[in-house]
Amino acid sequence: MEKGTPAIGWAARDDSGLLSPYSFSRRVPKDDDVTIKVLFCGICHTDLHIAKNEWGNALYPIVPGHEIVGIVTDVGPGVKSFKAGDTVGVGYFLDSCRSCDTCSKGYENYCPTLVLTSNGVDYDGATTQGGFSDVLVVNQDYVLRVPESLSLAGAAPLLCAGVTVYSPMMQYGLNAPGKHLGVVGLGGLGHMAVKFGKAFGMTVTVISSSPRKREEALERLGADAFLVSRDAEQMKAAAGTMDGIIDTVSAGHPLVPLLELLKPMGQMVVVGAPSEPLALPAYAIIGGGKRVAGNGVGSVSSCQAMLDFAGKHGITADVEVVKMDYVNTAVERLEKNDVRYRFVIDVAGSQLDAAA
Repeated sequence: MEKGTPAIGWAARDDSGLLSPYSFSRRVPKDDDVTIKVLFCGICHTDLHIAKNEWGNALYPIVPGHEIVGIVTDVGPGVKSFKAGDTVGVGYFLDSCRSCDTCSKGYENYCPTLVLTSNGVDYDGATTQGGFSDVLVVNQDYVLRVPESLSLAGAAPLLCAGVTVYSPMMQYGLNAPGKHLGVVGLGGLGHMAVKFGKAFGMTVTVISSSPRKREEALERLGADAFLVSRDAEQMKAAAGTMDGIIDTVSAGHPLVPLLELLKPMGQMVVVGAPSEPLALPAYAIIGGGKRVAGNGVGSVSSCQAMLDFAGKHGITADVEVVKMDYVNTAVERLEKNDVRYRFVIDVAGSQLDAAA
């Protein structure tokens, strides 16, 4: 029997979330598969939730990572779009059924049997392992082309954080010049929403519980205004001024004060994923006909469009690049929001020691 591609990664074995070296095998490449040497992989809050089983769906051992940039090292005979040496990316998922209603409409990110890049179940029954590893094997239809103009470390978080805010901005018309966008939270997703909003020509207001982020939002990221969400007077003065809000916060927080910032018929999109439920009283959306939607990453085509837009406008994430042996410290710091704004692992530059 033909053996799969050997791989070395860092995995969590239990709900402590502690990561350590782990040897495993990727699947035997198929005719339409692309083999990728991983160069960089972002660390997302989702990785933290999954590694610690905070969502109750952990399939240990888990190699996290779904913000992946790498170089193609080999392609199957059926691959026409990629060749060895191409710079590519892989995001939150690496396959879907291709036959359900959502897949047929180009929304494969909502496929009921979506195969997640990490902590998922492939169609052959194998558990998927993510980008905190040296090699991936992925079907060509779920591989993305990374523009040459982008720094590779800064481009990695675009594969999740970037498309997660870009996709709903496009879908709900929150990309029109002159419209007013509120961005709740100035973390990995939030700072990407600010960058895309400004590139679209929008007026952007950052809404944060921390007044310490004011200078960062206004001076460095170029937001037009800043609101402290705990300041009742500031929030009241801004009521009814925003066309849309992207809520990126991954911890529990009240929605009603944020909804009051929307104009009538305004749109809020929740893209953060708190572990605890968010309270949404009916009166908060009935008055003014306001709408609340959720968004999970984006389709393959949406992600490619986002990468192309980012390449044209020079948009990348602000990152702190670390080696793999720092990953546990990075996760601890991420829990404390002690990063600006995304940790990215230099996988290729790390010493990945084999382990059982």
